[in-house]
Amino acid sequence: MTEKKYVLAIDQGTTSSRAILFDHSGRIVAVDQKEHEQIFPRAGWVEHDPLEIWRNVRDVVAGVLSAAEVNRHQIASVGITNQRESAVVWDKTTGEPVYNVIVWQDTRTQRICERLAGDEGPDKYKERVGLGLATYFSGPKVTWILENVEGARERAEAGDLLMGTMDTWVLWNLTGGVNGGVHATDVTNASRTMLMNIDTLDWNPGICADMGIPVSMLPEIKPSSGIFGHGRKNGLLVDTPISGILGDQQAATFGQACFTRGQAKNTYGTGCFMLMNTGTEPVHSTNGLLTTVCYQIEGEPAVYALEGSIAVAGSLVQWLRDNLGIIKDSKDVEELARSVEDNGGAYFVPAFSGLFAPHWRPDARGALVGLTRYVNKGHIARAVEESTAFQTREVLEAMNADSGQALTELKVDGGMTRDELLMQFQADQVGVPVVRPEVTETTALGAAYAAGIAVGFWSGTQDVIDNWAEGKRWTPQMDEAERDRLFRNWNKAVTRTLDWVDDDVVE
Repeated sequence: MTEKKYVLAIDQGTTSSRAILFDHSGRIVAVDQKEHEQIFPRAGWVEHDPLEIWRNVRDVVAGVLSAAEVNRHQIASVGITNQRESAVVWDKTTGEPVYNVIVWQDTRTQRICERLAGDEGPDKYKERVGLGLATYFSGPKVTWILENVEGARERAEAGDLLMGTMDTWVLWNLTGGVNGGVHATDVTNASRTMLMNIDTLDWNPGICADMGIPVSMLPEIKPSSGIFGHGRKNGLLVDTPISGILGDQQAATFGQACFTRGQAKNTYGTGCFMLMNTGTEPVHSTNGLLTTVCYQIEGEPAVYALEGSIAVAGSLVQWLRDNLGIIKDSKDVEELARSVEDNGGAYFVPAFSGLFAPHWRPDARGALVGLTRYVNKGHIARAVEESTAFQTREVLEAMNADSGQALTELKVDGGMTRDELLMQFQADQVGVPVVRPEVTETTALGAAYAAGIAVGFWSGTQDVIDNWAEGKRWTPQMDEAERDRLFRNWNKAVTRTLDWVDDDVVE
C-alpha cells in the first residue's frame, strides 16, 4: 500500500480558489490557484458564478497534484475551507444553480433584515444564534433568492432545491453531485447562517419559518473534523476521504494553534477577521462582536469564539488598483505608502458594504476625509494601509472588553501580513507585539489539520501546536500621544460615514 504522505486543502475564497498540498510538518509542498470573476450587477450587489467556482476547484486540484507529481494514493485526506457567509441555491436533480452565489459582502438583503427585525430590532435572534440581523449572513440571502427568482419558492417547497455555503457546494460536487453527493456542512459555517442554535448546534425551525426557508433545503450539520464523505468515482480524488471543513476564519484560528481560551488571531484578507477562543461555552458580546463556533473535533465538545468582522481590508487595496489605477499591483501599495512620512491628514474609512464590527451600521458608506491640496497619492495609499490597522484596533478593544482580559500579543496571518509597513503600524496601534508565523497560509493549513486529525495523519491538536513556528515579530514603537491622536482622528472620520444610505438613496 502506498504510504500516505500529504493532506490536500481546498481553499474556496472570495477572489480565488486554491488547492494546497501539505506534508506532515505542516509545510507547503505545492499550490495552485485560479481567480474567479467578481460580478457587480448593481451598487451594493456582489455575486459569483458557482459553476465557474466548481470548474476552478477541479482545475486547481488537478494542478496541485501535477505540480507535486503525486496522486490520490499518497493523500491521506482532503480539507475544505471557504468564504463563509456566501450562499448558493441549486436543484438537487440537475445540479444547476437557480441563481449566482450571493457573496458575504452583498447588501441587497437590508430590507429583508429590517422586515425580519420588526419592532424587536436587529438583535431579535442574537440570543439564539449569536448574530445580529445583518446583510452579512447567509440566511437572508437565501430568502432573497426564494422571493425573487421565478419559481424558486415552489421548487423549494416541493423539496427540489438545496442551499448551502460554499463548503457545502464544493463537498456536494466532490462527493458525486446529482449521483449521491453529500449535502452537509460543519458547525462553523452553519453558525454563520443565522439559522443554527448556537447552544445546541442544530437548525432552528422557527427562524427558518420566519425567513421562509424550508428545512428540507438545509445541509446536515457535522463536526469540523470528521468524515464527511469520499471523492466520487470519476474524479481525481476517488475514494479519498473529505474529513475536515472549517469556515475560512475558523480554519485560520485552527491553523494558528489558538486552542487555549483567550488566544486570538487576526487574518488580513479580502476583509479582516479577529477571533478569540472563549472555550466550550458561548460568550455573548455586549460590545458589537459576534458569537460563533470556533471548531469541533468529532467526539469532543464544540469550542466557541468571539469574532470581530471587518468587511474591507485587502479589497480596499484591490479597489485602489482596479477602480482608481493608482497602483498596478496590490503589492505596490506598500512602496507607494512609504514614499511619504505620514498620512498627510487623510483618513480612509472603507465602508463599502456599511460598517461591520463593532459598529454594525448598514447605512454607512466609504469616505476619504481630511483632504487638502497637500495630499497626494502616497498619502492616500498610506491612508488605505492605516485603515486596516485602525479597524483592527477597534475590534481588539471590543474583544478585550467582552472577554475581561487584555490580549498580550496578536497572532496575524493572510496576504497583507507581507506588508511590513502595515504590520509595524498595526503593532503601534494595538500596543502589543504582532506575531506572524512561518507558514502564513494558515486558513488552508487549518483545514488540512482538521482533515488530517480525523484520519489519524496527525494525532491531535498537540501536533498543530508543535508544528507552529514564529516567523517575524513587530513590537510597538510609536509615541503614545501620537498613537492616540491618530486614532482620535480615525474615530472622527468614522462619524462622517454614518447615515449616508436612506430612503432617497437607490442601491
